[in-house]
Amino acid sequence: MKLLPVAPLLLLLLMTLEARPKPAGEPQPCRTGPMDIVFVIDSSRSVRPFEFETMRQFMMDIIGSLDVGPNATRVGVIQYSSQVQNIFSLKTFFTRADMEKAINSIVPLAQGTMTGLAIQYAMNVAFTTQEGARPLHKKIPRIAIIVTDGRPQDRVTEVATQARNAGIEIYAVGIQRADMNSLRAMASPPLEEHVFLVESFELIQQFGKQFQDKLCGVDMCVEREHGCQHSCISTPGSFYCECNPGYRLNMDGRTCSQCGSGHVDLVMVIDGSKSVRPQNFELVKQFVNRIVDLLEVSPHGTRVGLVQYSSRVRTEFPLNKYHSADEIKKAVMEVEYMEKGTMTGLALKHMVEHSFSELEGARPLSHNVPRIGLVFTDGRSQDDISEWARRAKESGIVMFAVGVGKAVEEELRAIASEPVEQHFSYSADFTTMTHLVENFKLNICPEESKGETEIRSPCECEALVQFQTNTVAILQSLTEKIAQMTARLEDLEKQIAKKK
Repeated sequence: MKLLPVAPLLLLLLMTLEARPKPAGEPQPCRTGPMDIVFVIDSSRSVRPFEFETMRQFMMDIIGSLDVGPNATRVGVIQYSSQVQNIFSLKTFFTRADMEKAINSIVPLAQGTMTGLAIQYAMNVAFTTQEGARPLHKKIPRIAIIVTDGRPQDRVTEVATQARNAGIEIYAVGIQRADMNSLRAMASPPLEEHVFLVESFELIQQFGKQFQDKLCGVDMCVEREHGCQHSCISTPGSFYCECNPGYRLNMDGRTCSQCGSGHVDLVMVIDGSKSVRPQNFELVKQFVNRIVDLLEVSPHGTRVGLVQYSSRVRTEFPLNKYHSADEIKKAVMEVEYMEKGTMTGLALKHMVEHSFSELEGARPLSHNVPRIGLVFTDGRSQDDISEWARRAKESGIVMFAVGVGKAVEEELRAIASEPVEQHFSYSADFTTMTHLVENFKLNICPEESKGETEIRSPCECEALVQFQTNTVAILQSLTEKIAQMTARLEDLEKQIAKKK
């Protein structure tokens, strides 16, 4: 049997496949922490009936090794060919018996091999909180196990990258006729731990037998040379490093350095619709630049991107375009006013799919650099904002919504992160934001959180609090200027009306 190196976590999932006699009754699950696992199963026409039965048994054997339950491991299954079919989601079943019954009822689709489409579905649907996935900040692993026997008929590289950026760990299991380049394009790094190839369907169960006892219940921080400078945290089949309070994890994932002065990936999304008016748009640009003045902009510090929208969306510059505050401020002042409509939903979609991608300069989620989206609008959106506002927050972006003039409070609340009161502002003078800093700090800082409040990293806390503090001051100043400009325009309009 030809076998590539396999990641420890996948080995953990495979290790209970009949390596030793099991006692009568319910099989004992391995001692793993909670996971959200979605099987993505190829049921194209090239998979013959008896081969699909092997894949079916493969899934059931893995599920049999897991401690499943609403507060333990959750499992979902989707199959794909030329289309994608949800067999059951992460919230559907919480017993192995129910899952096995559903798996046994699967009827193969027997069409093409649209693997990219299946990955897109897993990212946009299967791993959403609506379908039962736990929120990203709970740090429960999201694992997609793709099992395929052929070459994809669509592109997989870009969508797989998006899925990984969204926090999904991908294991690519190739059987028999699978294309190795495609498997490597799909899988998470390091590839030698996330890609493997089995020569035939008959051998996939034998593959699992080799690893039944290898990692079950093992403290990976003890078993491995982890190299963590401060603390090692063991997870099912793997580990990760954490830093002491006041430090952040470096890009090597092992060493720590003291927190800087609020490094973030910040994308500002500004309303360039007709209702803003040219004079106010210039004030908005000044607002953007005053925020930039307070940031330590550099490739390894804070990165800033700018998006303008009206009836369409335009990236003025991505996160990786400029590396100094002066460059950014110059580019901001050269931004041309778009006018026309107010498609806020379209702008949010663009921000999630493009602005916070690694391709445009966003750092991977594993680096713990806060991602902040600040949406500035003055009117009601002409399209729906709910779906992409939700997706933005689910992907780990901390969303601020700032409204002036005829902005709709309901829409601002839908955009803002939880707790909503601390992430949105709507009024002429922005006085409602003056109380946000302490409340925000209370909700995210480790030393001040209470009860079951979710804890973010210390550096993320520091970065977000500083960003909030600076933004409050800028918004107050901007409000005064907008109010003055609006009053002047109203006086001018009255004078013109009298002359007529």
